[in-house]
Amino acid sequence: MIDLHFQTNINCMGCVSKVTPVLNTTEGIQSWNVDTTNSSKVLTVKTDSLTAPEIITVVEKAGFKAEML
Repeated sequence: MIDLHFQTNINCMGCVSKVTPVLNTTEGIQSWNVDTTNSSKVLTVKTDSLTAPEIITVVEKAGFKAEML
């Protein structure tokens, strides 16, 4: 299991509620969290099978941007 960290534009609870169904149903994501209090809006994803580019694609599918930290 690895933790991947991304800078995102998921910046409020409304944004979190929009991305939640997508991240929760993505196979390979064990857990995730967005620190909306951090100025970089850091998304942390725990995965055992997905790569950073795959997670970025999932976040973009939900309508947000992500960049590997």
